[in-house]
Amino acid sequence: MELKTLLQQTLTMGGSDMFIIPGSRVIVKVNGRFEPITDNILSPVHTQSLISETYQMAGNRDEKELLQKGDDDFSFTLEKLCRFRCNAYRQRGTLAATYRVVAFGLPDEKALNIPDMVIQQADFLSGLILVAGAAGNGKSTTLACMIKHINHTRSGHIITIEDPIEYLHPHGKSLVSQREVPNDAPTFSCALRAALRQAPDVIMLGEMRDYDTMQTAITAAETGHLIMSSLHTIGAAKTIDRIIDAFPPSQQTQIRIQLSMVLKAVISQRLVPTLDGEMLPVFEVMTVNSAIQNMIREGKTHQIDNVIYNGSAEKTMLSMDLQLLSLYKQSRIDKETALLYAINPEALKKRLVM
Repeated sequence: MELKTLLQQTLTMGGSDMFIIPGSRVIVKVNGRFEPITDNILSPVHTQSLISETYQMAGNRDEKELLQKGDDDFSFTLEKLCRFRCNAYRQRGTLAATYRVVAFGLPDEKALNIPDMVIQQADFLSGLILVAGAAGNGKSTTLACMIKHINHTRSGHIITIEDPIEYLHPHGKSLVSQREVPNDAPTFSCALRAALRQAPDVIMLGEMRDYDTMQTAITAAETGHLIMSSLHTIGAAKTIDRIIDAFPPSQQTQIRIQLSMVLKAVISQRLVPTLDGEMLPVFEVMTVNSAIQNMIREGKTHQIDNVIYNGSAEKTMLSMDLQLLSLYKQSRIDKETALLYAINPEALKKRLVM
């Protein structure tokens, strides 16, 4: 079966991801369930052929990156249908790939059940905003919605640095420059340093992967730019700890002070399976106030969850665990799911039995 046919079938099924791995049938992920779409088991030769087709569809992409490094991340378009993000990689001496569906056009935050409070965090003119969550839980989509909001509401220069570019942003009230790593810049940190010389108002980093990028991002936020990025963490407290732990011990006190001053908000998100078979996003929004600033400076991030819970009651923040509790009370999810996806399962367990 040709790659194009497989991708079209993935779209017809409403799949979010397609997997081609030797020794398995072609698998599509639909609302969290894994469903085969071929009868035949893929051989290494067949998988390699499909991946070669992928590179041909990507145009100027060279397979050399995959063969030299063992993995490659890039995007391509299925004409007039959809865009895909592909991660091709070596496993057990053979080639495999995962394809993520990225629809044409920009995502609709209302249709995706993204709360207004999340989008409103993009109204800051400077500082650092982080979107946290596990891979495949929609961080890139949330960032794209926030960039769209900025582009529609104020003028400026937006620079996105991504690996790969997923959503294509047209110029709106703002000018939008989109740079792809490694095609347009060798690394995130190099692209970020260069961006500071390109008169940006907003810089969106697809991901903060290393110490060097984190350090540059914090410095850029200090100089009056709005920096938006993502991290593979769950919960505001763990996100803050993840950044601080990336620095040498001798620098961590200074980084706590800097971070407490530039951090504006941490948005955490997860996709939760509902009882009717859908995947529903739940969010935590921590907005930085004076209490949280002190906790960051003093290394008391373990107290942040309580502040978020109280802030959620006052509608100044959003608690993921309270959202899970609400979904349980509405019979949208069961008790086991609520506890599995909770940031603080023990505390939520007590509320579930009340």
